[in-house]
Amino acid sequence: MKIHEYQAKALMADRGIPVPAGVVATTVGQAVAAVRPLVEQTGNPVVVVKSQIHAGGRGKGRFKEHPDVGGVNVVLDGIEGGIPATEERVRELAEHMLDSTLVTVQTGPEGKTVTRLYIEQGIDIATELYLSVLLDRATSRNIVMASTEGGTEIEVVAEETPELILKEEIDPAFGLLDFQAAAIASGLGLTGDAQRNGVRFLKALTDAAVELDADLVEINPLVVTTDGQVMALDGKMSFEANALYRHPEVVALRDESEEDPAESEAKEFGLSFIKLDGTIGCMVNGAGLAMSTMDIINHVGGEPANFLDVGGGADKDQIAAAFKIITKDPNVKGIFVNIFGGIMRCDTIAEGVVAAVKEVGLDVPLVVRLEGTNVELGKQIIDESGLNVVSADDMKDGAIKIVELAK
Repeated sequence: MKIHEYQAKALMADRGIPVPAGVVATTVGQAVAAVRPLVEQTGNPVVVVKSQIHAGGRGKGRFKEHPDVGGVNVVLDGIEGGIPATEERVRELAEHMLDSTLVTVQTGPEGKTVTRLYIEQGIDIATELYLSVLLDRATSRNIVMASTEGGTEIEVVAEETPELILKEEIDPAFGLLDFQAAAIASGLGLTGDAQRNGVRFLKALTDAAVELDADLVEINPLVVTTDGQVMALDGKMSFEANALYRHPEVVALRDESEEDPAESEAKEFGLSFIKLDGTIGCMVNGAGLAMSTMDIINHVGGEPANFLDVGGGADKDQIAAAFKIITKDPNVKGIFVNIFGGIMRCDTIAEGVVAAVKEVGLDVPLVVRLEGTNVELGKQIIDESGLNVVSADDMKDGAIKIVELAK
C-alpha cells in the first residue's frame, strides 16, 4: 500500500525525523490560507507548491491542461513582494493544478488527476542526496541505500554510475549499528554537524521502517541545509500488505482514488490482480502458474494484460468477479483461463466462467485449459454451456491459440 508524500512526512515527523513544515490543501482557498501562517512560522518567504499523487517524477512532470505548469513549483514572489505576492502566486498555481491531469515518467501518457496540494516551506539547500530503506526479499532483511546523486532517479544512477551507491544490510536483531550509520554519512561526504545529524537521521529512519512494516521508505532528495541540518525534502513510503492489520493508522491513510479501480475491486473479492499493458487477459490459480502463464504468452508472441491469481480456494462468485474484472479492460483482445485443479476444482472454475459470460457477455476469444480435480466435469459444464470457447490440451497449446485468435 502506498501513501502520499505529506502523509509519509507526517509519519516521519511523529518519529522525530526532520521534515519541512507544510500544509495539505484540497481547494484553492485552503492553499492560499496556508501561506501566511507557514511563512510567519518559518520566517522564510519562499514556499513550494507540490502536487500529491502516487507517482514519482512530479518535479519534471507537466499538466495536460496547462503545459507551462510543473508538478512542483517554487514560489519566490514573496522575497520582494511579501506575503500578499506569495498568496497571489499560490492562488494562480492552485487554480491550474487542482483537478488537472499531471503527466510524469511514472504515470504514463494518461497522467493522474491532482486533487491535493502540499504547501511547504522553502529550504536553504546546501547539498542534495538520496536515501532509502527497502526490504531485500533475497535476504529477508532491510538494506539502506544512499547516494550523493540526490534528485536523480536511482535506477539511472544504478545503471550509469553504480559505484556511487552505498549499501548497508541491517541485522534485524540489532538494527542499524552506529558504525554502519557513520560509514554511510561519511560516504555521503557529511562532516561536522551534518555528519552527526545524518547519523541520527539514518537511525531514526531505519527504526521507523521496521516499526511501520514499510517495505520501502525513499527520500529523494535528502537535503543538507546551509546550517548543517539533515532533512527529508521528499518522502515516499509503501507498506507490506500482509502486515497492515497491525497498523490501522496506516490503513486509514489509504487513498482509493489513487489506486487502479480494477485492483481495488479485486481486493474486495480476495483476488490478486495487477493490470499490465498487454492484450491477453489471464485468469490462473496460483502465483507460480500465473507467472509461468505470462511467460509463455510472451514466449509465443503475445503480451499479458494482467496478472490474476484467483487462489486455491476461490468459489464460483470469486471466479465470476475475476472474469468481469478482465472483461472491463478495453485493451483485452482475448482471454486465457489456465487452471490446475488441486484444491481448486475445475468444475468450480467452469461454473464461475459460464456464469460471468452469461451475465456480461463475451466479445473476445476465450481459450480454457483445465487440468486436475474434476477436470472432466469442468469440461462438460463448458461444453454444455453453448459458449464459444476453445479448449487447450496444455499450457503452451492454450497460449498459442489465444495469441492467434486475439490478432
